[in-house]
Amino acid sequence: MMIRRLLAGALAVLTGGTVAVVLFQSDPATAEGRHHAPIVIGHRGASAHRPEHTLLSYEAAIAMGADYIEPDLVSTKDHVLVARHENEISGTTDVAVRPEFTGRRTTKTIDGRAVTGWFTEDFTLAELKTLRAKERVPDLRPDNAAFDGLAEIPTFDEVVRLAQRHGVGVYPETKHPTYFDSIGLSLEEPLLEVLNTHRVRKAFIQSFETANLRDLRARTRLPLIQLITWGGAPYDWVAAGDPRTYDDMVRPEGLREVAAYADGIGVDTRRVVPVGPDGRLQQPTTLIADAHRRRLEVHVWTVRNENSQLPLDYRLGDPASPVFSRATGDVMGWLGRLVELGIDGAFCDDPGMGRAVVTRRTAGPGA
Repeated sequence: MMIRRLLAGALAVLTGGTVAVVLFQSDPATAEGRHHAPIVIGHRGASAHRPEHTLLSYEAAIAMGADYIEPDLVSTKDHVLVARHENEISGTTDVAVRPEFTGRRTTKTIDGRAVTGWFTEDFTLAELKTLRAKERVPDLRPDNAAFDGLAEIPTFDEVVRLAQRHGVGVYPETKHPTYFDSIGLSLEEPLLEVLNTHRVRKAFIQSFETANLRDLRARTRLPLIQLITWGGAPYDWVAAGDPRTYDDMVRPEGLREVAAYADGIGVDTRRVVPVGPDGRLQQPTTLIADAHRRRLEVHVWTVRNENSQLPLDYRLGDPASPVFSRATGDVMGWLGRLVELGIDGAFCDDPGMGRAVVTRRTAGPGA
């Protein structure tokens, strides 16, 4: 396993261009509470290089050295879990140009918001398998569009089988659990069924809501991760009239409550290092230390390569260039900073970059 990681890290450095010079060296013991290397989570696979949530993307993430691959899970009409970032699939598949499905276009209210398009829960698995995936953000990642039309929508079962063949973990997210409960397609039961069928032991289960994690706590020993955005509130709280928000959740008393049912938090990087009005990073918060005091792991999202997706402090190149926004910035420097602050894991669109940083840090000075 270590050989695979070292090779993957070396490959990332060789292919990373200008960012290779920013690999940092530090003592692994300097991060408060850190006794292990941070995990690298392939965010939707290797979505910087392949259309997200496809076996192509997950296979690339594994080859680049990801410890875990992340499938976002939604349900089909016949209650099979599939990997899509959203249940509305017009942006990630060719469904909009398939005449046989024109009549399936509709508008639904998802988590209090009207959404128009085509939805996984209106298709059987057999119907979804006739569709082909495409790049969600081709303007940002035009090279990924070369893979449009090649991949099917994978089932969660297929993702788990792939992970087990290669000895990596899975990090599934239940998407819109309150909504899926409301239409009789609860996500938790089929999720646990797949994990139990394959005797999965290397996994985290994550959600932006709270009630489903509390329910899962009584039904599995696998670690649970409470996701926390920069603003807003868990939708199950909103639906129940609970006035609390994610801001309340990251306070010491909120973290104490989270620790009663979860093993960690997955947070927007701005919760760790806020961004000021000028777009530059401010002083880090105490969130990592506060969470570690509650024995909660801290995984951050999302570390992305492109300048437009990085803090202003870590952008590289000429802003006047027409390709500046999608050019690779100092992503390794940014991730290195987060690792130095003590994170336990990072969701990376480019797991090779993540592996290079973590491998270098684990090797220590002079490596």
